[in-house]
Amino acid sequence: MDTNFPRMTGWKSGYDPAQVDSFFRRARESFNRESPQPGDLDARAVRTVGFDLVRKGYHVGVVDAALDRLEDAFAKQARDRMVAASGRDAWMEELTRAASALRGRLERPAGERFNRVEKGELGYDTAEVDALCDRIHGYFTQGRAMSVDEVRRVLFRTRKGASAYSEDQVDAFIDRVVEVMASVD
Repeated sequence: MDTNFPRMTGWKSGYDPAQVDSFFRRARESFNRESPQPGDLDARAVRTVGFDLVRKGYHVGVVDAALDRLEDAFAKQARDRMVAASGRDAWMEELTRAASALRGRLERPAGERFNRVEKGELGYDTAEVDALCDRIHGYFTQGRAMSVDEVRRVLFRTRKGASAYSEDQVDAFIDRVVEVMASVD
């Protein structure tokens, strides 16, 4: 079964159709099971999947949008399964625990939320990351409006040395924020 995503034209590269079709087929199988099996895909697997770029591959933006919807569906399914198995209170406790783990980093002073990169190495602009962290903190503590897609699609300028946070640390944190937000929305 093909997903029938539009393809890039001319010399433009897009996602490898065979990889995308295989992933979506596997995702559909995982999603449609009554109960999760070892090796099944979940929201995290969808969020972290990568595809090779090939000439005339599937349109990147269209596939990414479909992946966002698929991630949201998996997150909601996981929430619904937990509520059905353990009750709404258990889900709320898990959500509170996950949000608490994020809050520790969010409450650190600007400029101290993540490790800095070594001199000469590239990382994310600290001011931009801190601004996003302030917005996320407002979402969690004051109910300020923010969509999970705003966090998913954030792009930071790169900087060197003392002006930059570790990309790996920031990316891992953002993944966790997306996971929590997707299970709520």
